[in-house]
Amino acid sequence: MMIGWMDLVNLSIGITGLTLSLLGLLVTLIYRPVDHVMRQYFILFFSLLIVYTGSIFVGQIVAYLENPGLVMRGSVFFESLSSSMLMPLLTAYLLHLSGEKWRKSILFDAIAGLWSVYLALLVYTQFSTAIYTIDSAGVYERGPWYPILLVPPALILAMNLWGLLRRWNKLDRKQRTALLIYLVVPLLCTVIQMLFYGLLTIAIGTVVSALVMFLVLLSDQQEIFVRQTEENARKEFDIRILQMRPHFIYNALASIYYITQGNQKQGLKVILDFTIYLRKVFNSVTKREPIPFEEELEHTRAYLAVEQARFEDKLNVVFDTPQTDFRLPPLTLQPIVENAVKHGMDPEIDRLTVTVRTRRVEGGSEIIVEDDGADFHPPDDMEEGVGLTSSRIRLERMCGGTLNIAPRKGGGVVATLRIPETSK
Repeated sequence: MMIGWMDLVNLSIGITGLTLSLLGLLVTLIYRPVDHVMRQYFILFFSLLIVYTGSIFVGQIVAYLENPGLVMRGSVFFESLSSSMLMPLLTAYLLHLSGEKWRKSILFDAIAGLWSVYLALLVYTQFSTAIYTIDSAGVYERGPWYPILLVPPALILAMNLWGLLRRWNKLDRKQRTALLIYLVVPLLCTVIQMLFYGLLTIAIGTVVSALVMFLVLLSDQQEIFVRQTEENARKEFDIRILQMRPHFIYNALASIYYITQGNQKQGLKVILDFTIYLRKVFNSVTKREPIPFEEELEHTRAYLAVEQARFEDKLNVVFDTPQTDFRLPPLTLQPIVENAVKHGMDPEIDRLTVTVRTRRVEGGSEIIVEDDGADFHPPDDMEEGVGLTSSRIRLERMCGGTLNIAPRKGGGVVATLRIPETSK
C-alpha cells in the first residue's frame, strides 16, 4: 500500500500526541506545587489522552498490515471512547474550580446522560453498519446514521462552554483562559477536519490545548503555592517573634538583676541594650522590606551586649564591618549570631569568640559570622537554629540572597550570607 502525505501527517500527529500526553503525565506526577485534586484530575486526564493518542498511533501502524480490520475496529472504538470521556471529566473540574460539587450538579448530570447515550451508540456500532463500518482491509466508511454519533459530543461541548460562561466570575483569569482554550481549540480543529476529511486535526488540537490548559493552570497553582509559602513563612516568623524565645528573656532579666546589685552603672547599660534589642524586634514584625545593614547591625550589637553581660569573660565579640552599603531583611543577622552563641557556647571551652565580618564581593556584599565554639554538626543531624530557617527563607524571597553554614577549620561554625547588588 502506498503511503500518502496525509498518512504521514496522521502518523506524525499520533506520535506527537502520544509524546506530549506522556510528558504531561510525567510533569503531573513529579511537579510539587500541584494540589491533590489537580494532580488526581490531570493524572486521569493525561492517562485518557495516552489511550486516545495511543489508539490513533496503533490504528495508523496496523493500517499497513494484512487484514487489519479487527485491530482497526478496536483502535477506533478506544479512540472514540477515551476522547469522549475527557469532556465529562472537564465538567467535574470546572465545577471543582467554581466551588461546586459535581455529584449535586444538574450540569454534570446532563452531560453524564449525554455521554451515556454516546457510549451506547459506540457499543451499537460494534454490531451494526448503520453508523460506520471497518472492513477486513481496515477501510473506514461512514454509515447513514453517522451524524447521530456526533450529536452527543457536540451538545456536551456546547453545555461545557455554557457552564464556563455561567461560572465566569467564580474563576480567576488564568482558570478562565485555560478552560476556554481547551474548549475552543478542539472546536476550531473540528471545523478544519471537516474541510480536510481524513486529517486528524482534532487529535492534535485536543492534546495541544490540553497541555496548554495544564500549563496555564500549573502557573496559577505555582502563584498560589508561592503566596501560601510566603504567607506561611511570614506567619511562622511573626509567631517566633511574638514568642520572643522566653529562655533568652528570662536569662537576660536574671543577668540584669544580678549585675544591678553589684554594679548599678553596668546594670543600667545592660537595661538600655536590652531595651534596644526589644524595640528592634518589635519594629521588625511590621517590616516587609529589606532594611539598611547598619540598622540590623545595631540590633545585633544590642543582643550581643546583653549576652556578654550574661556570660561575662566567656564571650568575646569581634566586629570587622567595613562594608555597610547594602540592605537585608530585618532580623536576618541577629538570629544567625544568636545561633552561634547558643550552639557555640560549651562548658568545656574557656572562651567563645564570635566574629562578624562584612566585605564587598563581585555582584554584592557578604556577611560572615564565625565562632570557634563547639564542633559543627550538619543540619540533617540536628535541628536548625530557631531563627535560621526563617532567615534563609526571607533572604531568598526578599532580596535573592543565600545563607550557607559550614564547619570552621579548627572547630566551630562559619555562616556566610551573600546579598546581591540589587538589595542596595
